Amino acid sequence: MTEKFRGIEFAGPEEIRDLQEKLLKEHLRYITAHSPYYVRLLSGTDIDSVNLDSLSSFPFTDKAAIEAYNDDFLAVPMSKIVDIVMSSGTTGKPTRILYTENDLRRLAYNEEISLAGCGLTQDDVVLLTCTIDRCFIAGLAYYSGARSVGAAVIRNGISSMASHGEVIRRMRPTVIVGVPTLLLKLGQFLQSQDINPREIGVTTLVCIGEPVRDKKFSLLKIGEYLEEIWGANIFSTYASSETITSFCECDAMSGGHLHPDLAIAEIVDDDGRVLPYGEIGEVVVTPLAIEGMPLLRFKTGDMSFLIDESCACGRKSLRLGPIVGRKKHMIKCRGTTLYPNAIHSVLDEIREIGEYYLEVTNDFDLSDRVKIYVSVNDRSYSAENIMDKLQAHLRIRPDVIIASEESIRKEVCSENSRKLTRFKDRRTS
Repeated sequence: MTEKFRGIEFAGPEEIRDLQEKLLKEHLRYITAHSPYYVRLLSGTDIDSVNLDSLSSFPFTDKAAIEAYNDDFLAVPMSKIVDIVMSSGTTGKPTRILYTENDLRRLAYNEEISLAGCGLTQDDVVLLTCTIDRCFIAGLAYYSGARSVGAAVIRNGISSMASHGEVIRRMRPTVIVGVPTLLLKLGQFLQSQDINPREIGVTTLVCIGEPVRDKKFSLLKIGEYLEEIWGANIFSTYASSETITSFCECDAMSGGHLHPDLAIAEIVDDDGRVLPYGEIGEVVVTPLAIEGMPLLRFKTGDMSFLIDESCACGRKSLRLGPIVGRKKHMIKCRGTTLYPNAIHSVLDEIREIGEYYLEVTNDFDLSDRVKIYVSVNDRSYSAENIMDKLQAHLRIRPDVIIASEESIRKEVCSENSRKLTRFKDRRTS
């Protein structure tokens, strides 16, 4: 990484803490003066006495609050808003996330230092396979960051495999940004066209939207498949549209780096207590220096852990571990608690399985019922074989239903999303 990007995260812990406490106080002064929601919530707060340790005494903000009081989170006149994003709410109803020009500059800066940490330079050509339209923020974020690094960007967005293949053949990108399952299918498509993905000059895959590593930072099967097909370096990045903040891996590939001047991260348990470093809980983010819709202690709903050890790359700021699951997706099955990702990991190891998805219902008050629908490319491989594998690895034996690949593809593939929907939550409240 060049000197240009060696910022506060390379400083010592005390310097980082001092800066974050200063920025936190500025943030609190701003929201208690300009955000109607926080003016009501935090009236009378003694901001001068606040430090990082006392942050845990403040209330959380969640998606339900943003959905219920959407307009009250706006801290600037509407005339200062330049971009509007739609984010999914708790009821499935989209909620507005509003950005000012300064917010978009902050976004570009966040992605610039994140992508630079992956080794991107002005010599790279970046293919974006994520949409830059439809009121989403991901494509715009990576586009802005890659441009800020100085790289050339190909905005091919949500296109067919044939379109991506032609772009790769003609324009020879060195970096591809996309959802891991899409990148896998793209590599397989190229192979079907007698093109070896390992020989076309792609050196880096920036994986978004889905995890590629487990909690020990080893590649999941999807990551191993990508590495095998592309022969490229694989980086994982995590972000949310509400916080305008991302956590991206560096060359050490051992956690997503927190940029201390942009956010404060916490991990909390089910009761809202802050957990020690290394323990898994819900990711809570307080984004700093946001104008349009600033937030305090935003509960992401994602489960992970924080690492406080210095990174091999030289950064001394906190890192966020891989996302192990969504809190609301946690499954309790006959005394065993797990997340869908754990089941995915086992199924991804079984070469005889083609497509699959999980369906969860709650037939009993204290236990969920899991059904797994799979297609197999080897007719001799039975549902019993799959159940045996799951029981050996996870101590649960869910029902397995073998179906046609076509019927399962209809369930997992959506025209409006590059992510595969492999989890169907049919549980009633």
